[in-house]
Amino acid sequence: MANGKQTKYIIVSGGVISGIGKGIIASSTGLLLKTLGLTVTSIKIDPYLNIDAGTLSPLDHGEVFVLDDGGEVDLDLGNYERYLNTTLSRDNNITTGKIYREVIEKERRGDYLGKTVQVVPHITNAIQDWIERVGSMPTSEHGRIPDVCIVELGGTVGDIESAPFIEAMRQFQFRVGHDNFCLIHVSLVPVVGAVGEQKTKPTQASVRDLRGLGLSPDILACRSQYPLEKGIHEKLGMFCQVSPNQVFSVHDCESLYHIPILLQEQGLVEVVTNRLKLGQLNIPAEIEDEGKSLWIQWGEFARRRARNLDQTTIAIVGKYTNLADSYISVVKALEHAGLNVNRQVKINWVEASDLEESSMHKDPLQYHEAWQHLCAADGILVPGGFGERGVEGKVLAAKWAREHSVPYLGICLGLQVAVIEFARNVCGMTDAHSAEFREDCKTPAVVFMPEIDRTTMGGTMRLGSRPTKFQDTEFARTSKIKKLYGNASEVHERHRHRYEVNPEIVEELEAKGLCFVGRDAETGERMEILELANHPYYVAAQYHPEYLTRPLNPSPPFLGLLLAASGQLDAYLAGEDLTRNTDIKLKL
Repeated sequence: MANGKQTKYIIVSGGVISGIGKGIIASSTGLLLKTLGLTVTSIKIDPYLNIDAGTLSPLDHGEVFVLDDGGEVDLDLGNYERYLNTTLSRDNNITTGKIYREVIEKERRGDYLGKTVQVVPHITNAIQDWIERVGSMPTSEHGRIPDVCIVELGGTVGDIESAPFIEAMRQFQFRVGHDNFCLIHVSLVPVVGAVGEQKTKPTQASVRDLRGLGLSPDILACRSQYPLEKGIHEKLGMFCQVSPNQVFSVHDCESLYHIPILLQEQGLVEVVTNRLKLGQLNIPAEIEDEGKSLWIQWGEFARRRARNLDQTTIAIVGKYTNLADSYISVVKALEHAGLNVNRQVKINWVEASDLEESSMHKDPLQYHEAWQHLCAADGILVPGGFGERGVEGKVLAAKWAREHSVPYLGICLGLQVAVIEFARNVCGMTDAHSAEFREDCKTPAVVFMPEIDRTTMGGTMRLGSRPTKFQDTEFARTSKIKKLYGNASEVHERHRHRYEVNPEIVEELEAKGLCFVGRDAETGERMEILELANHPYYVAAQYHPEYLTRPLNPSPPFLGLLLAASGQLDAYLAGEDLTRNTDIKLKL
């Protein structure tokens, strides 16, 4: 509680299986509450022992999302920021590692002197204190104390590692009071057998386990392939001790952007408003009006996602392409940019190593398929990544885009491979490479940043929001990327890297036409944005612009890629209205 205001809490738990969609339910609930004019924040609880997600493999846990303050967190926080249009901090992601570290540090300081430190009450109290502290922090948007804090409890009810968090939530409901605590349980209603009958027993068992641990759900969000059949609401209501109107069907939709609409149509706003007595809150008129406008905009955005728009194909040349969640922010940034310019984005996933010559001998079919996907694309995107595997394939993709005037966007490593390719094939530095992969390289085009720790891996990269200043050169002043940023002189974007372009070769690169139009504002020595002269769109950034994309406010580099790939960039930069044939214009 801060300034006498009690934040209300909505806990989102999951049952039956992992990956059931708790994050989307939490984000959608938050969005719906924002449309009422409420101030909303979010917390994600991850029960793993890691301090943060920074050292996790994308193939194991999906994308590592980076926040303004440099926090490396779970990808669900990316969903929260995109849906709620807010900026979160590393404290909005709780892990078992963070909680135990805090308690052990207190024990070493003597805070618990004379006491036996135990899971209950010390760990559970630390969890509750953390949630209450973050839940009462002013938001980035209006600087208001949140009216509602949505807490997503990672994992599945019954998991051993989740037990302290479940117990903490059991205690927390009494700490904040009945009118300030609401539990949404997300569960699975599978379809079994040839007749396609929906089965409720898994959800009943999951709720029984939850109740056995001292928590009773107020709302059931039932995931299913199809809408819940007649009688399922009543049956689940009876056996799970909730009213049938508190059972919501969350079936497969045309897109995830339709989930808030689906929940709103079933009356989720009314149920949550009554349960938490939200009608008693005092909401400023201007914020309430913003909420109404947001809902109109969101409805139009979702409608466009369902329409048959002209298709633009983008090849993503990566090394974690077996799991799309590894690049979820990149995918969302493409979707947002596409729908804001009335284009449906089709992604050609290209495994970078399949483009390499060695792949032609090892698996000719995969080699030719990879090149076919690359050559057929309207635009090419090379995202970030770590490790040597696939780097030469990314270099080849950058070369193809440069030589064949295909729109190109490089992100982090995507900028570095563009520099390596240009140094080799245009500047004649045939042995140019990155010191990350060739420590003894004679011509290092990419070098290790001097201030970075070489031994400790977790949280030691150049992380978080950093300013990039556009250069005061003739080319930079008229560059496409600066225009896409609204001719701003300085932009703030989020970073995650250990290596940078070697400043010693920059002059030679620029003399040949590879212009570094943006450099870091702190020293002016770090290359942040490059743009190739005499090319439809060849742009790369050392930062990760995908982290700041929003459905109604797409990332400028991604917007440029989609505009160039769909043949609309020149018209857009000339000031033409690309949305003149739509009913409602989104906020570009």
